[in-house]
Amino acid sequence: MSDLLQLDPDLPDELLVGVVRASGVRSDPSPPPLLAEIDAAIARVAALDAHPAEPFKKAVRDLLRCRGYKPSGRGKPASEYLAEAARAGEFPRLDVLVDINNLVSLQSGLPISVLDLGKFTGQPRLRFGREGERYVFNRTGQEIELRGLLTVCDGDLPRGTPVKDGMATKVGPQTSAVLGVIYGTSRALDRAAMAAHVERFADLLTAHAGAGQVERAVLPG
Repeated sequence: MSDLLQLDPDLPDELLVGVVRASGVRSDPSPPPLLAEIDAAIARVAALDAHPAEPFKKAVRDLLRCRGYKPSGRGKPASEYLAEAARAGEFPRLDVLVDINNLVSLQSGLPISVLDLGKFTGQPRLRFGREGERYVFNRTGQEIELRGLLTVCDGDLPRGTPVKDGMATKVGPQTSAVLGVIYGTSRALDRAAMAAHVERFADLLTAHAGAGQVERAVLPG
């Protein structure tokens, strides 16, 4: 079991998770080289008939629905929102940490959580959301129901999902350490492809967010 992220034993066999933990990061506005990479990625996606391709998209949705969660409408994977925003000319640019997360998600077609590790008090853990669990995901107080949804926890406290991350551990100006979790399935990509996305995430944190120590893993394994 990885110290970076504990996996509950009842998670699906096809689950493939990329994990990046980085310290010494800063949450500044994104530098011009990163913004240029984002613009190039948006242009590539906008030129495609579909992104991600339908079989890939279905595999990711199937992963999210394996315990009864319905990944559609406002509850679809965050990666789908980003692809739609890219095509509509509405891709968000917030700060370097969120922008790195969104760039890797757009390029990979996979949903990703980026969480402020400094706000964790327990061991990061991935499990299914339980009946009645929910958290606030934006500043207006809107909530997402977590039952049956893959959920990154701080100990047993739900903090992030492939759909929306909770406000309690969102990154911000005071963030100095982050946990990135890339949600994947072996029905959509293999370990080598996931490892490449993990390295991409880690490299961007080092190049643009000042990350010092960076740890990474592909789980299980």
